[in-house]
Amino acid sequence: MNKNDIELLFRYNEWARRRVLDQAALVSPEQYTAPAPVPMGSLRGTLVHALAAEVAWRRRWQGDSPAALLNEEDLPTFAALRSRWTQEAQALRDFIAALSEDTLARTIRYKTTQGQPMENVLWHLMAHVVNHGTQHRSEAAMLLTGDGRSPGNLDLIVFLREGG
Repeated sequence: MNKNDIELLFRYNEWARRRVLDQAALVSPEQYTAPAPVPMGSLRGTLVHALAAEVAWRRRWQGDSPAALLNEEDLPTFAALRSRWTQEAQALRDFIAALSEDTLARTIRYKTTQGQPMENVLWHLMAHVVNHGTQHRSEAAMLLTGDGRSPGNLDLIVFLREGG
């Protein structure tokens, strides 16, 4: 995987996230927090988890392994979540801009939130983040569609056809 490929994947990730968040902004606070049959329990739980993962992974790539993830209490409203995600998106863009081909191939050593030491190649971890986001965006999209707020097609090929 080269830097251009990683940049493309993360532009896609941001495009798809924006589509989901734009629709999530239109649901009521009750719909946002309503219990739902998804692993994170609600639309809010799903979106907070997806953001928390992006934050944790970026911090690990930068040498800081957080002991805990962001949680719903940290981001109680949609406005708080969107604001925090705007900050994280910029931090991620800055991180990616500074990458080199050599950096992408290096092994990253980090700890899980349980303190377990791990190591993986950076580009593998970065591809994982995009894939992980896809899973949770699809869960959020299902919930949004049920609320009459479908984000539309989130496929990579649609992003590419739209000029991504």
